[in-house]
Amino acid sequence: MAEICTIGGYNEVGKNSTAVKVDDEVYILDMGIHLENYIRYTEDEDIIVVEPKELMQAGAVPNVSVIDDWKSKVRMILPTHAHLDHLGAIPYLANNFKVPVMCTPFTSEVLKGILAEDKIKINSKIKSMSANSSFQLSNKVKVEFIHVTHSTPHTVIIALHTKEGVILYANDFKFDMFPTLGKKPNFKRLEELGKQKVLALICDSTYASDARKMPSESVAKQMLREVMLDINSRNKHVVVTTFSSHIARLNSIVEFGQKLNRKIVFMGRSMAKYVRAAESTGIAKFTNKVEILKYSGQIKSKLKKIAKDRGKYLMVVTGHQGEPKSVLAKMMNGELKFKFLPEDNIIFSCKTIPTPTNIANRERLELNLRAFNVRVFKDIHQSGHAAREDLRDLINITKPQHIIPAHGELKMTGALADLAVEMGYKKGSNVHVMENGERIVL
Repeated sequence: MAEICTIGGYNEVGKNSTAVKVDDEVYILDMGIHLENYIRYTEDEDIIVVEPKELMQAGAVPNVSVIDDWKSKVRMILPTHAHLDHLGAIPYLANNFKVPVMCTPFTSEVLKGILAEDKIKINSKIKSMSANSSFQLSNKVKVEFIHVTHSTPHTVIIALHTKEGVILYANDFKFDMFPTLGKKPNFKRLEELGKQKVLALICDSTYASDARKMPSESVAKQMLREVMLDINSRNKHVVVTTFSSHIARLNSIVEFGQKLNRKIVFMGRSMAKYVRAAESTGIAKFTNKVEILKYSGQIKSKLKKIAKDRGKYLMVVTGHQGEPKSVLAKMMNGELKFKFLPEDNIIFSCKTIPTPTNIANRERLELNLRAFNVRVFKDIHQSGHAAREDLRDLINITKPQHIIPAHGELKMTGALADLAVEMGYKKGSNVHVMENGERIVL
Protein backbone atom coordinates (compact mmCIF):
# COMPACT_ATOMS: atom_id res chain seq x y z
CA MET A 1 0.00 0.00 0.00
CA ALA A 2 1.28 3.50 -0.88
CA GLU A 3 0.40 6.50 1.29
CA ILE A 4 1.52 10.09 0.76
CA CYS A 5 1.79 12.84 3.40
CA THR A 6 2.08 16.43 2.18
CA ILE A 7 4.39 17.83 4.86
CA GLY A 8 5.13 21.24 3.32
CA GLY A 9 4.96 23.25 0.09
CA TYR A 10 1.27 22.60 -0.53
CA ASN A 11 -0.03 25.87 0.98
CA GLU A 12 2.87 28.04 -0.17
CA VAL A 13 5.93 28.33 -2.40
CA GLY A 14 8.64 27.03 -0.08
CA LYS A 15 9.45 24.52 2.68
CA ASN A 16 8.89 21.71 0.20
CA SER A 17 8.66 18.26 1.75
CA THR A 18 6.65 15.14 0.98
CA ALA A 19 6.70 11.76 2.72
CA VAL A 20 5.84 8.59 0.81
CA LYS A 21 5.03 5.46 2.82
CA VAL A 22 5.30 2.12 1.05
CA ASP A 23 4.04 -0.62 3.41
CA ASP A 24 6.29 -0.08 6.45
CA GLU A 25 8.98 2.08 4.74
CA VAL A 26 8.91 5.89 4.53
CA TYR A 27 10.89 8.13 2.16
CA ILE A 28 11.08 11.90 2.62
CA LEU A 29 11.35 13.75 -0.70
CA ASP A 30 12.84 17.24 -0.21
CA MET A 31 13.26 19.07 3.08
CA GLY A 32 13.37 22.79 2.31
CA ILE A 33 13.06 26.12 4.04
CA HIS A 34 10.38 28.75 3.42
CA LEU A 35 12.67 31.46 2.08
CA GLU A 36 10.43 34.42 2.88
CA ASN A 37 9.84 33.37 6.48
CA TYR A 38 13.48 32.37 6.85
CA ILE A 39 14.79 35.72 5.58
CA ARG A 40 12.22 37.62 7.66
CA TYR A 41 13.41 35.73 10.75
CA THR A 42 17.19 35.78 10.10
CA GLU A 43 17.50 38.71 7.61
CA ASP A 44 19.93 36.44 5.76
CA GLU A 45 19.69 34.60 2.42
CA ASP A 46 22.23 32.02 3.59
CA ILE A 47 21.88 29.16 6.09
CA ILE A 48 23.05 30.20 9.56
CA VAL A 49 22.88 28.51 12.97
CA VAL A 50 19.36 28.81 14.39
CA GLU A 51 17.40 26.52 16.72
CA PRO A 52 15.06 24.21 14.71
CA LYS A 53 12.20 24.85 17.15
CA GLU A 54 12.43 28.59 16.54
CA LEU A 55 12.37 28.08 12.77
CA MET A 56 9.38 25.74 13.05
CA GLN A 57 7.50 28.40 15.05
CA ALA A 58 8.46 31.03 12.47
CA GLY A 59 7.06 28.81 9.68
CA ALA A 60 10.52 28.71 8.09
CA VAL A 61 10.93 24.90 8.01
CA PRO A 62 8.41 22.09 7.39
CA ASN A 63 6.40 20.84 10.35
CA VAL A 64 7.75 17.27 10.36
CA SER A 65 5.74 16.48 13.51
CA VAL A 66 2.87 15.59 11.14
CA ILE A 67 4.72 12.32 10.47
CA ASP A 68 5.69 11.59 14.10
CA ASP A 69 3.88 8.25 13.84
CA TRP A 70 6.04 7.38 10.79
CA LYS A 71 9.33 8.51 12.36
CA SER A 72 10.71 5.03 13.07
CA LYS A 73 9.84 3.89 9.53
CA VAL A 74 11.81 6.61 7.66
CA ARG A 75 14.54 5.02 5.51
CA MET A 76 16.00 7.94 3.56
CA ILE A 77 15.82 11.69 2.81
CA LEU A 78 15.93 12.45 -0.94
CA PRO A 79 16.31 16.11 -2.00
CA THR A 80 15.74 16.68 -5.73
CA HIS A 81 18.23 19.54 -6.12
CA ALA A 82 20.32 22.20 -4.38
CA HIS A 83 17.83 25.05 -3.92
CA LEU A 84 17.28 25.99 -0.30
CA ASP A 85 13.50 25.62 -0.53
CA HIS A 86 14.13 21.90 -1.21
CA LEU A 87 17.32 21.29 0.76
CA GLY A 88 17.75 24.05 3.33
CA ALA A 89 15.89 22.42 6.25
CA ILE A 90 18.10 19.29 6.24
CA PRO A 91 20.71 20.90 8.55
CA TYR A 92 17.93 21.65 11.05
CA LEU A 93 15.64 18.62 10.77
CA ALA A 94 17.69 15.61 9.64
CA ASN A 95 18.59 14.65 13.21
CA ASN A 96 14.90 13.90 13.83
CA PHE A 97 15.35 10.86 11.60
CA LYS A 98 19.06 9.84 11.62
CA VAL A 99 18.86 8.25 8.16
CA PRO A 100 21.04 8.71 5.05
CA VAL A 101 20.54 11.64 2.66
CA MET A 102 20.78 10.61 -0.99
CA CYS A 103 21.11 13.26 -3.71
CA THR A 104 23.02 14.17 -6.87
CA PRO A 105 26.74 15.13 -6.61
CA PHE A 106 26.24 18.91 -6.92
CA THR A 107 23.40 18.85 -4.36
CA SER A 108 25.59 16.79 -2.05
CA GLU A 109 28.48 19.27 -2.32
CA VAL A 110 26.19 22.24 -1.58
CA LEU A 111 24.74 20.49 1.47
CA LYS A 112 28.19 19.52 2.76
CA GLY A 113 29.36 23.12 2.24
CA ILE A 114 26.45 24.49 4.28
CA LEU A 115 27.14 22.06 7.13
CA ALA A 116 30.90 22.70 7.14
CA GLU A 117 30.69 26.48 6.98
CA ASP A 118 28.27 26.80 9.87
CA LYS A 119 29.72 23.86 11.82
CA ILE A 120 26.35 22.10 11.89
CA LYS A 121 26.51 18.37 12.64
CA ILE A 122 23.88 15.95 11.41
CA ASN A 123 23.78 12.23 12.13
CA SER A 124 23.05 11.42 8.49
CA LYS A 125 25.50 10.05 5.99
CA ILE A 126 25.32 12.14 2.80
CA LYS A 127 25.48 9.88 -0.25
CA SER A 128 25.42 10.86 -3.87
CA MET A 129 24.09 9.22 -7.01
CA SER A 130 24.26 10.56 -10.55
CA ALA A 131 21.17 11.48 -12.53
CA ASN A 132 19.82 8.65 -14.72
CA SER A 133 20.85 6.08 -12.11
CA SER A 134 18.86 3.89 -9.73
CA PHE A 135 19.37 1.62 -6.74
CA GLN A 136 17.27 -1.02 -5.00
CA LEU A 137 16.91 0.25 -1.45
CA SER A 138 14.80 -2.68 -0.26
CA ASN A 139 12.75 -5.50 -1.73
CA LYS A 140 9.81 -3.06 -1.77
CA VAL A 141 11.31 0.12 -3.23
CA LYS A 142 13.75 1.05 -5.98
CA VAL A 143 14.85 4.72 -6.15
CA GLU A 144 15.58 6.27 -9.55
CA PHE A 145 16.94 9.75 -10.41
CA ILE A 146 15.84 11.06 -13.83
CA HIS A 147 17.77 14.01 -15.27
CA VAL A 148 15.74 17.14 -15.89
CA THR A 149 16.65 20.80 -16.55
CA HIS A 150 16.17 23.52 -13.94
CA SER A 151 17.93 26.71 -12.79
CA THR A 152 20.58 24.80 -10.86
CA PRO A 153 22.65 21.78 -12.00
CA HIS A 154 22.01 18.10 -11.26
CA THR A 155 18.26 18.46 -10.73
CA VAL A 156 16.23 15.26 -10.92
CA ILE A 157 12.72 13.92 -11.04
CA ILE A 158 12.60 11.11 -8.47
CA ALA A 159 10.84 7.84 -9.33
CA LEU A 160 9.98 5.49 -6.48
CA HIS A 161 9.32 2.06 -7.99
CA THR A 162 6.90 0.04 -5.86
CA LYS A 163 4.81 -3.08 -6.46
CA GLU A 164 1.77 -0.75 -6.71
CA GLY A 165 3.42 1.23 -9.52
CA VAL A 166 5.77 4.18 -9.90
CA ILE A 167 5.40 7.32 -7.78
CA LEU A 168 6.95 10.25 -9.68
CA TYR A 169 8.06 13.34 -7.80
CA ALA A 170 8.61 16.23 -10.24
CA ASN A 171 9.04 19.19 -7.94
CA ASP A 172 11.00 21.94 -9.75
CA PHE A 173 11.85 21.34 -13.38
CA LYS A 174 11.54 22.82 -16.84
CA PHE A 175 11.70 21.22 -20.26
CA ASP A 176 14.62 23.20 -21.71
CA MET A 177 15.45 22.02 -25.22
CA PHE A 178 18.40 24.43 -25.56
CA PRO A 179 20.14 24.46 -22.17
CA THR A 180 23.34 26.50 -21.89
CA LEU A 181 24.82 24.02 -19.39
CA GLY A 182 24.30 20.26 -19.27
CA LYS A 183 22.00 18.01 -21.29
CA LYS A 184 18.35 18.15 -22.31
CA PRO A 185 15.81 16.40 -20.04
CA ASN A 186 15.69 12.60 -20.25
CA PHE A 187 12.43 12.36 -22.22
CA LYS A 188 13.24 8.81 -23.30
CA ARG A 189 13.12 7.55 -19.72
CA LEU A 190 9.96 9.50 -18.92
CA GLU A 191 8.32 7.95 -22.00
CA GLU A 192 9.40 4.47 -20.86
CA LEU A 193 7.82 5.06 -17.45
CA GLY A 194 4.65 6.26 -19.17
CA LYS A 195 4.35 2.81 -20.78
CA GLN A 196 4.52 1.25 -17.32
CA LYS A 197 2.13 2.02 -14.46
CA VAL A 198 2.72 5.50 -13.00
CA LEU A 199 0.54 5.37 -9.92
CA ALA A 200 0.97 9.04 -9.00
CA LEU A 201 2.62 12.22 -10.23
CA ILE A 202 3.46 14.78 -7.53
CA CYS A 203 4.06 17.88 -9.60
CA ASP A 204 5.35 21.47 -9.50
CA SER A 205 2.41 23.91 -9.89
CA THR A 206 4.18 27.27 -9.62
CA TYR A 207 3.45 28.42 -13.19
CA ALA A 208 0.50 26.14 -13.94
CA SER A 209 -1.68 29.14 -14.82
CA ASP A 210 0.92 30.58 -17.25
CA ALA A 211 -0.40 29.46 -20.66
CA ARG A 212 2.84 28.97 -22.55
CA LYS A 213 5.99 26.88 -22.78
CA MET A 214 8.67 28.29 -20.47
CA PRO A 215 11.44 29.82 -22.62
CA SER A 216 14.90 28.28 -22.59
CA GLU A 217 17.89 29.48 -20.57
CA SER A 218 19.43 30.31 -23.96
CA VAL A 219 16.77 33.07 -24.23
CA ALA A 220 17.87 34.47 -20.86
CA LYS A 221 21.47 34.37 -22.09
CA GLN A 222 20.54 36.46 -25.13
CA MET A 223 18.72 38.99 -22.89
CA LEU A 224 21.84 39.21 -20.74
CA ARG A 225 24.08 39.62 -23.80
CA GLU A 226 22.05 42.65 -24.90
CA VAL A 227 22.24 44.53 -21.59
CA MET A 228 25.89 43.66 -20.94
CA LEU A 229 27.37 44.07 -24.43
CA ASP A 230 25.00 46.44 -26.24
CA ILE A 231 24.78 49.15 -23.55
CA ASN A 232 27.58 51.71 -23.30
CA SER A 233 29.16 51.13 -19.90
CA ARG A 234 32.55 52.74 -20.52
CA ASN A 235 33.96 54.23 -17.31
CA LYS A 236 30.87 53.04 -15.41
CA HIS A 237 30.51 50.44 -12.70
CA VAL A 238 28.63 47.31 -13.81
CA VAL A 239 27.01 45.22 -11.07
CA VAL A 240 25.05 42.03 -11.80
CA THR A 241 22.99 40.16 -9.22
CA THR A 242 21.40 36.76 -9.73
CA PHE A 243 20.68 33.48 -7.96
CA SER A 244 23.93 32.13 -6.48
CA SER A 245 22.83 28.59 -7.39
CA HIS A 246 22.24 29.43 -11.08
CA ILE A 247 25.56 28.13 -12.41
CA ALA A 248 24.49 28.36 -16.07
CA ARG A 249 23.62 32.05 -15.61
CA LEU A 250 26.90 32.74 -13.79
CA ASN A 251 28.73 31.09 -16.71
CA SER A 252 27.02 33.47 -19.15
CA ILE A 253 27.79 36.50 -16.97
CA VAL A 254 31.48 35.51 -16.87
CA GLU A 255 31.54 34.97 -20.66
CA PHE A 256 30.20 38.48 -21.32
CA GLY A 257 32.39 40.01 -18.61
CA GLN A 258 35.43 38.64 -20.41
CA LYS A 259 34.17 40.09 -23.71
CA LEU A 260 33.97 43.48 -21.94
CA ASN A 261 37.62 42.97 -20.88
CA ARG A 262 36.63 43.52 -17.27
CA LYS A 263 38.10 41.85 -14.20
CA ILE A 264 35.31 39.75 -12.70
CA VAL A 265 34.69 39.57 -8.94
CA PHE A 266 32.07 37.33 -7.28
CA MET A 267 31.02 38.65 -3.87
CA GLY A 268 29.05 36.93 -1.11
CA ARG A 269 28.97 33.78 0.99
CA SER A 270 26.27 31.92 -0.91
CA MET A 271 27.96 32.78 -4.23
CA ALA A 272 31.23 31.25 -2.96
CA LYS A 273 29.43 28.14 -1.70
CA TYR A 274 27.63 27.27 -4.93
CA VAL A 275 30.66 28.06 -7.11
CA ARG A 276 32.84 25.78 -4.96
CA ALA A 277 30.27 22.98 -5.37
CA ALA A 278 30.20 23.49 -9.16
CA GLU A 279 33.99 23.32 -9.36
CA SER A 280 34.39 20.29 -7.10
CA THR A 281 31.88 18.34 -9.22
CA GLY A 282 33.45 19.42 -12.53
CA ILE A 283 30.33 21.26 -13.72
CA ALA A 284 32.02 24.61 -14.27
CA LYS A 285 35.36 26.31 -13.69
CA PHE A 286 35.40 29.83 -12.27
CA THR A 287 38.55 30.24 -10.19
CA ASN A 288 40.83 30.76 -13.21
CA LYS A 289 38.55 33.53 -14.52
CA VAL A 290 37.05 35.11 -11.40
CA GLU A 291 38.11 36.45 -8.01
CA ILE A 292 35.76 35.06 -5.35
CA LEU A 293 35.29 37.02 -2.13
CA LYS A 294 33.26 35.61 0.73
CA TYR A 295 33.37 37.94 3.72
CA SER A 296 32.52 41.61 4.29
CA GLY A 297 36.10 42.59 5.23
CA GLN A 298 37.53 41.21 1.97
CA ILE A 299 34.68 42.74 -0.04
CA LYS A 300 35.05 46.19 1.55
CA SER A 301 38.78 46.20 0.81
CA LYS A 302 38.21 45.18 -2.83
CA LEU A 303 35.46 47.74 -3.38
CA LYS A 304 37.82 50.49 -2.21
CA LYS A 305 40.18 49.48 -5.03
CA ILE A 306 37.34 49.12 -7.58
CA ALA A 307 36.04 52.63 -6.75
CA LYS A 308 39.36 54.10 -7.91
CA ASP A 309 39.37 52.07 -11.13
CA ARG A 310 35.97 52.76 -12.66
CA GLY A 311 35.01 50.76 -15.73
CA LYS A 312 37.60 48.03 -15.16
CA TYR A 313 35.56 45.55 -13.11
CA LEU A 314 32.42 43.45 -13.33
CA MET A 315 30.93 42.87 -9.87
CA VAL A 316 28.64 39.85 -9.44
CA VAL A 317 26.97 40.09 -6.06
CA THR A 318 24.34 38.55 -3.80
CA GLY A 319 21.11 40.48 -3.14
CA HIS A 320 18.83 39.89 -6.12
CA GLN A 321 15.75 39.83 -3.83
CA GLY A 322 16.91 42.87 -1.84
CA GLU A 323 17.87 40.82 1.23
CA PRO A 324 18.98 43.30 3.93
CA LYS A 325 22.27 41.49 4.71
CA SER A 326 23.26 40.89 1.09
CA VAL A 327 26.27 42.46 -0.60
CA LEU A 328 24.17 44.68 -2.91
CA ALA A 329 22.12 46.03 0.01
CA LYS A 330 25.33 46.81 1.92
CA MET A 331 26.87 48.49 -1.15
CA MET A 332 23.77 50.65 -1.46
CA ASN A 333 23.46 51.65 2.22
CA GLY A 334 27.11 52.61 2.65
CA GLU A 335 28.01 49.75 4.98
CA LEU A 336 30.76 48.68 2.56
CA LYS A 337 31.92 52.29 2.01
CA PHE A 338 31.04 52.12 -1.68
CA LYS A 339 29.35 54.87 -3.68
CA PHE A 340 27.34 54.49 -6.87
CA LEU A 341 27.53 57.32 -9.40
CA PRO A 342 24.99 58.40 -12.05
CA GLU A 343 24.51 55.95 -14.92
CA ASP A 344 26.35 53.06 -13.27
CA ASN A 345 24.66 49.85 -14.48
CA ILE A 346 22.81 47.55 -12.05
CA ILE A 347 21.50 44.38 -13.71
CA PHE A 348 18.95 42.18 -11.92
CA SER A 349 19.27 38.84 -13.75
CA CYS A 350 16.27 37.44 -11.90
CA LYS A 351 12.58 38.03 -11.23
CA THR A 352 11.34 39.22 -7.85
CA ILE A 353 9.92 36.15 -6.11
CA PRO A 354 6.37 37.42 -5.49
CA THR A 355 6.09 37.26 -1.69
CA PRO A 356 5.33 40.30 0.47
CA THR A 357 8.78 40.37 2.12
CA ASN A 358 10.68 40.02 -1.17
CA ILE A 359 8.54 42.63 -2.90
CA ALA A 360 9.06 45.10 -0.04
CA ASN A 361 12.81 44.42 0.15
CA ARG A 362 13.29 44.81 -3.60
CA GLU A 363 11.18 47.98 -3.80
CA ARG A 364 13.20 49.52 -0.95
CA LEU A 365 16.50 48.54 -2.56
CA GLU A 366 15.53 49.84 -6.01
CA LEU A 367 14.18 53.11 -4.62
CA ASN A 368 17.43 53.73 -2.76
CA LEU A 369 19.54 52.74 -5.77
CA ARG A 370 17.61 55.09 -8.05
CA ALA A 371 18.44 57.96 -5.69
CA PHE A 372 22.00 57.62 -7.08
CA ASN A 373 20.59 58.03 -10.64
CA VAL A 374 21.96 54.65 -11.68
CA ARG A 375 20.58 52.64 -14.60
CA VAL A 376 18.56 49.65 -13.37
CA PHE A 377 17.89 46.69 -15.71
CA LYS A 378 15.25 44.34 -14.28
CA ASP A 379 13.88 40.89 -15.12
CA ILE A 380 16.82 39.78 -17.29
CA HIS A 381 15.67 36.25 -16.67
CA GLN A 382 13.72 33.14 -17.67
CA SER A 383 12.29 30.90 -14.97
CA GLY A 384 13.51 27.41 -14.14
CA HIS A 385 9.93 26.23 -13.62
CA ALA A 386 7.64 24.53 -16.11
CA ALA A 387 4.71 26.57 -17.44
CA ARG A 388 1.25 25.17 -18.22
CA GLU A 389 2.08 23.61 -21.59
CA ASP A 390 5.23 21.94 -20.22
CA LEU A 391 3.08 20.45 -17.46
CA ARG A 392 0.63 19.19 -20.07
CA ASP A 393 3.54 17.51 -21.88
CA LEU A 394 4.73 15.82 -18.67
CA ILE A 395 1.23 14.46 -17.97
CA ASN A 396 0.85 13.24 -21.57
CA ILE A 397 4.27 11.55 -21.49
CA THR A 398 3.95 9.82 -18.10
CA LYS A 399 0.17 9.11 -18.07
CA PRO A 400 -0.17 9.04 -14.26
CA GLN A 401 -3.24 7.44 -12.68
CA HIS A 402 -3.29 10.13 -9.95
CA ILE A 403 -2.03 13.73 -9.95
CA ILE A 404 -1.11 15.63 -6.78
CA PRO A 405 -0.31 19.32 -7.44
CA ALA A 406 2.57 20.60 -5.26
CA HIS A 407 4.94 23.55 -4.88
CA GLY A 408 2.49 26.39 -4.61
CA GLU A 409 -0.35 28.31 -3.03
CA LEU A 410 -3.90 27.11 -3.59
CA LYS A 411 -4.34 29.22 -6.74
CA MET A 412 -1.26 27.49 -8.24
CA THR A 413 -2.15 23.93 -7.22
CA GLY A 414 -5.72 24.68 -8.32
CA ALA A 415 -4.46 25.76 -11.75
CA LEU A 416 -2.66 22.43 -12.23
CA ALA A 417 -5.79 20.60 -11.09
CA ASP A 418 -7.82 22.57 -13.68
CA LEU A 419 -5.34 21.55 -16.38
CA ALA A 420 -5.64 17.91 -15.34
CA VAL A 421 -9.46 18.15 -15.49
CA GLU A 422 -9.15 19.70 -18.96
CA MET A 423 -7.12 16.59 -19.89
CA GLY A 424 -9.80 14.15 -18.67
CA TYR A 425 -8.92 13.66 -14.99
CA LYS A 426 -11.53 14.13 -12.25
CA LYS A 427 -11.01 16.35 -9.22
CA GLY A 428 -11.34 14.39 -5.99
CA SER A 429 -11.24 11.10 -7.88
CA ASN A 430 -7.77 11.09 -9.44
CA VAL A 431 -6.70 14.74 -9.03
CA HIS A 432 -6.03 15.60 -5.40
CA VAL A 433 -5.53 19.20 -4.31
CA MET A 434 -4.05 18.85 -0.84
CA GLU A 435 -2.81 21.13 1.92
CA ASN A 436 0.12 20.80 4.30
CA GLY A 437 -0.09 17.89 6.72
CA GLU A 438 -2.72 15.86 4.82
CA ARG A 439 -2.51 12.20 3.81
CA ILE A 440 -3.84 10.15 0.96
CA VAL A 441 -3.80 6.39 0.40
CA LEU A 442 -3.40 5.30 -3.22
